Amino acid sequence: MKLLEKTQLGDVSLKNRVAMAAMTRGRADENGLVGDMTVEYYAQRAGAGLLLTESIRISEEATGSPLTPGIFTSEQIVAWKKVTDAVHAKEGIIIAQLWHTGRIGHSVDRNGKLPLAPSPIPITGMHHFTSQGMQDYETPLEMTIPQIKQTIKDFGQAAKNAIAAGFDGVQLHAANGYLPCQFLAESANQRTDDYGGNIPNNTRFILEVMQELISSVGGKKVGIKLSPFNSYGAIAMNDTLGTYNYLIEELNKLDFAYVELMRRSPYPTLAENNDAHDEIELFGRKIRQIVIANAGYNKASAEAELEKGIAKLISFGRLYIANPDLTERFKKNATLSEADKSTIYGGGKQGYIDYPFWKE
Repeated sequence: MKLLEKTQLGDVSLKNRVAMAAMTRGRADENGLVGDMTVEYYAQRAGAGLLLTESIRISEEATGSPLTPGIFTSEQIVAWKKVTDAVHAKEGIIIAQLWHTGRIGHSVDRNGKLPLAPSPIPITGMHHFTSQGMQDYETPLEMTIPQIKQTIKDFGQAAKNAIAAGFDGVQLHAANGYLPCQFLAESANQRTDDYGGNIPNNTRFILEVMQELISSVGGKKVGIKLSPFNSYGAIAMNDTLGTYNYLIEELNKLDFAYVELMRRSPYPTLAENNDAHDEIELFGRKIRQIVIANAGYNKASAEAELEKGIAKLISFGRLYIANPDLTERFKKNATLSEADKSTIYGGGKQGYIDYPFWKE
């Protein structure tokens, strides 16, 4: 079974080709600190070849949702060190996903401050989960050039903090409608300076962040997640194919480890995203770095994807919520448990670390 074969990613050896995708779980405290439950959660899943953490805020300014972890204070670094130590004790590999939410946020969880974004364009047709319930999205503040430059530096410092916390690498979250993705999309970016107005300018922010990450911790410890046809967060581009083809061409010039390529949501909401494209075929073949295929795979479809030879790993999200021993279940062809949707976000141990391991 290809899923259970060993492989190499950057400067680390992986015991199999199964990755746990990043999944927000909302179990941090109000100070962005992860606790003992989170230590156990990741340690339980260390049988994966690669663990990608839930999205981790790079700064206070990056905050979008309540009870999400950060990695910008010494206390947060110490808290994450307990997680990485526990994973390494089980011979696991764990990478920190670095996150800035941009306009996907609300002032009630940002000390009264409006979110920052490429342009002052609010998200419409959706509501945002906050500590005070669901709220309409606010009109964000347009980022100044100094704020953009500071954010790029914040990503670099967060990467250094992640390595100090014991992580084996970092991943730029440039998917799912968050800040890097917002710079790509005309629905969120109507700038006329160096960071907007055409495809090269729209991709500039992501490329500069990647250069900062590489210079901060070394390219072998750096990856990026992309979601070309995911419209979450009211993301729409004038030319999606052109934008991502250009971005990939420019990323190919950089020396880093991998690209996690997310397939579209099964529920596309924008007409442009209803076109029948296979993202792994369409973009994966053009990527020079290792490709990790993500979203909606099961054991059979993951094996089939690996057989194509484009992707070298497959990342699983929801299957890992209810199956902490997913690789063992794959090996034994065992039945998979179903996740309790009501406990995915927020709460305590229930639906987080109490899912049973398979017993023969």
